[in-house]
Amino acid sequence: MTFQPYVPTGGLAGWRFLQNTIASQKDAFSASAVVQRDMEYFREKISDVETPEQLVNDFRLLSVALNAFGLSEDINNKFLIRKVLEEGTLDPEALANRLSDTRYRDMARAFGFGDFPVPNTALSDFPDRIAARYVDQSFEQALGNTNNTMRLALNAQRELVNIAEEDSSNRTKWFRIMGTPPLRQVFEGAFNLPTSFGTLDLDRQLTVFEERTEAAFGTSDISELAQPETLERLLDRFAAVAGLTASFGTQVTSPALVLLRGF
Repeated sequence: MTFQPYVPTGGLAGWRFLQNTIASQKDAFSASAVVQRDMEYFREKISDVETPEQLVNDFRLLSVALNAFGLSEDINNKFLIRKVLEEGTLDPEALANRLSDTRYRDMARAFGFGDFPVPNTALSDFPDRIAARYVDQSFEQALGNTNNTMRLALNAQRELVNIAEEDSSNRTKWFRIMGTPPLRQVFEGAFNLPTSFGTLDLDRQLTVFEERTEAAFGTSDISELAQPETLERLLDRFAAVAGLTASFGTQVTSPALVLLRGF
């Protein structure tokens, strides 16, 4: 049996509860028999994997790998996954660099099949690094089965910091966020943007994101947004808006948004 993460309510109150209990909940989850078996199998077998073909042909290994990057729903897209891994990330025209979902690029870069003569699967610390990601992502996925807002907030708490640390321009970092569905949902949710927002020109979307974050947090610099205090305010706002939306409908009323000015 696998431990089921739990929050008693949604919105800001639920987010606060999760923050206060996440350490004990994650310990219980990672100790679950199913999780332990998956990690043990991955640690035992992954060093023997030298090609993408070997990885996609082992369902259990592939399942752990995809879960570690939040791509578990793509378990049946073996041709796509194999091609992404084979081409790697060094060529700008590689499939991983052309897909809008940047999680594929993260996975291809982590495994290194198409980037190096010897893939990263041969490194001694590789199993532990992927296992740690697997626990985080699996915990979030399990939590998302009952409260997807909390899942998205936890993911953003980790991934926004990772993007902020990348050696790239602020514009590139924003496009990374816009191309990563879970992160994009957090920013769209925090500012209560309509579903039609994603149909706008990408440059226009970027302008809106920058203007909204500047107005709410005094900066549109991703490195500054990822600082603990500002990140906390962003996630508080996202959780609060999600709670209000659940209570009042898809469009939060202006009086309700007034309550969020302190976030």
